[in-house]
Amino acid sequence: MIPLPESTTSKERADNLKELGVTSLPEQKSSIFCLPIIGQIEGHIVLPSQNKTTKYEHVMPQLVAVEENKDVSALLILLNTVGGDVEAGLAIAELIKSLSKPTVSLVLGGGHSIGVPVAVASDYSFITDSATMTIHPIRLAGTVLGVPQTYEYLEKMQDRVIKFVTHNSKITEEKFRELMFRTGELARDIGTVLVGKEAVDVGLIDEVGGLSQAVRKLRDMIEERENKEKPEPEGGVQDANIHDLSS
Repeated sequence: MIPLPESTTSKERADNLKELGVTSLPEQKSSIFCLPIIGQIEGHIVLPSQNKTTKYEHVMPQLVAVEENKDVSALLILLNTVGGDVEAGLAIAELIKSLSKPTVSLVLGGGHSIGVPVAVASDYSFITDSATMTIHPIRLAGTVLGVPQTYEYLEKMQDRVIKFVTHNSKITEEKFRELMFRTGELARDIGTVLVGKEAVDVGLIDEVGGLSQAVRKLRDMIEERENKEKPEPEGGVQDANIHDLSS
């Protein structure tokens, strides 16, 4: 059992025990913030309590805090999601993309449906050998009106996803659409399932790797960013040029 710090309240102990199976957490001193995107991405509609969800209204403030916190140097996104609300997923992806700090995503288990834009939103992406990514057309849940406006809206939403993915990865729009509308691979739907290296081969993900590779990449990106931000020596290059001319 992890010892309890004196400052831990009874409510914090209960919350930690319920969520993580421990009564307290070890102090974290890492400059890398870890953001898990798990289960189903929940949007404007609250899902049943038995569903494992990631609520976008919880994730977005965390991303703002990552940008503002001087003690955080980079962001690691761990993905194991079945997808979920399209606009909520795109909102999370857009925020990740707009961060000024280095970001790396790691697909574990699965990064399906709207999880694909979230995975490619980072500066660099990894996928484990056994992880899968499902690419399929957007579906509307609930009552759907069979009118042209409904299909036009669906098409526009689908184009938003396609453009985001193709602009933030190496896959071409033609290839992504071909994978999205492929028939015969999924029993109850059209689309494609990519396993591990297949996602890298088509240009969707940057590299096959696990946690150590993802953290190492982030450390390299942090070091590169810090080197760029170092101030130039005062008069270094200019003085050298003057010296060469005078000689």
